Amino acid sequence: MNGNWLRVSPDELARAATDLDWAHRLARTARDSGSERWTGIDKAWNGLDFLLDRLGFEIPLVLGAESFVELPDVEPDSEEMFDFLANLEDDWGYGPPSYLTPDQVAAAAAQLATLTEDDLIRGVDPTELYRAEIYPGTWERPGELEWVAHYLPDVREFFAAAAKEGDAVICWLD
Repeated sequence: MNGNWLRVSPDELARAATDLDWAHRLARTARDSGSERWTGIDKAWNGLDFLLDRLGFEIPLVLGAESFVELPDVEPDSEEMFDFLANLEDDWGYGPPSYLTPDQVAAAAAQLATLTEDDLIRGVDPTELYRAEIYPGTWERPGELEWVAHYLPDVREFFAAAAKEGDAVICWLD
């Protein structure tokens, strides 16, 4: 399970909202070509989300703040949600994508600008992530927190570039 982001212009975001198949092709092409419009954080997505949340990060950077697909109002791990996702046409791997608006991207970039790798993991006990059942669940291994933190410079650069261009960001897991 890997975390992914795709930078899109506001016009592309509007098109994605009406044609997620087109957006999925755009995302795959960007990823497969190594485009600077795409970046991924491998299996570190849940750890990064947890660590940012722990610091009071206001923007849901990893999973996005806005939905393309209206999800049912049921428990995430319920049979109803499983059935809904099993029949979903707009599944990009582990559910539908979501997104951050250009304003949310700019706010995230501003918050990330001053955050260091040390800030991200300072004072964190790996057992916190284990107890919270944060994927991939290997937090007892030495260096796992540093592994998550090593993605931060690329994430900071990606969101700074997106904010500079006035881009939105599509977020998904695959």
